[in-house]
Amino acid sequence: MVCVMFSKTESFVFLNAFHCPLLNIFFTFYTFLGDGLTFIVVIIVFIFLKKRKKAVTLLLGYLSSGFIAQALKRFFYFPRPKAYFESISFPYQYFLPDVTVHASNSFPSGHTTSAFCLATLLTLIFKKQKICIPCFIAAVLVGYSRIYLAQHFLQDVVLGAFLGVLFGLLSYHCVYKQKMLKAIKKLLKNKKQLPIPLSNS
Repeated sequence: MVCVMFSKTESFVFLNAFHCPLLNIFFTFYTFLGDGLTFIVVIIVFIFLKKRKKAVTLLLGYLSSGFIAQALKRFFYFPRPKAYFESISFPYQYFLPDVTVHASNSFPSGHTTSAFCLATLLTLIFKKQKICIPCFIAAVLVGYSRIYLAQHFLQDVVLGAFLGVLFGLLSYHCVYKQKMLKAIKKLLKNKKQLPIPLSNS
């Protein structure tokens, strides 16, 4: 609703208006929870615990959501906030000095996509409210960190969240419901049953 009612500039300036030294430090480091490394660490933990189905589900979610997000970034090639404001001569100067601000590939937010995909999958896998709420709060904070650090607009974050949830649901349906695993097992079984051709030599 906010994305429809307000422009990219208006929503960004509103959400990016408040800064303080403590939050600057917090979000500078917190945003890395969405860079994919957290996803990989969780996958490795499940592999170590021999939770194969969970690990495969998370891996598919990570790869599929990441691929789509990166493909859309390169398709749209929208400018990031700083480059966008410079192009329209909007006098917005508050950018954190210690944060490297990118110029392009703004839409959608890859960090937000990753965070929401992981939150969705963990919620579906464990089906516990005490896991669901913290996971999605953590994902929302990752999304907000991208705006706070002037890396993305609200529209980028919203689409990233949508893609994360969507591909989380699809990955869970494909793997955790065993549809993909059953198809692979059936294919391997049929391959083993194929007759071995006799040599003509």
